[in-house]
Amino acid sequence: MLYVVTGPPAAGKSSWIEAHAKAADIVIDLDRITRALTGPGAPNWNQDPIHLRVAHKARYAAMQEAFEVRDQVDVYLIHTMPSDAWLARYRGLGAEIVTVDPGEQVVRERVRAMRSSAMDRVVTRWYRHYRGGDPRPATAQASRDW
Repeated sequence: MLYVVTGPPAAGKSSWIEAHAKAADIVIDLDRITRALTGPGAPNWNQDPIHLRVAHKARYAAMQEAFEVRDQVDVYLIHTMPSDAWLARYRGLGAEIVTVDPGEQVVRERVRAMRSSAMDRVVTRWYRHYRGGDPRPATAQASRDW
């Protein structure tokens, strides 16, 4: 089975996968790939253009191989903001699309704690996109009656 896990940065996508995946499953996570390809002391959320270029190439190669074995092992793929074309491709592969979103306030608090302005910009883009009527399901957030 292929699980495509989406959601804003710092939403808990990796934690969701850790709670569901088994040791024999395949996990494709750009952050993990980037960490594996950089030297000691590199940040956990590395947006250096050179590192990302290499990590993206490795991610796409891993995706192609993993798609071919999804009937033998579960494949978990983190894709924060997949385009409509990628969503169509994932659905064509029979993927289950999972959106992890604890709510904008929680996400912004987590990003503030990381002190990452780059991540904050991605959070803003993610919420602008999904408030714009994206058809994918997102975890509903309760609101208080005033």
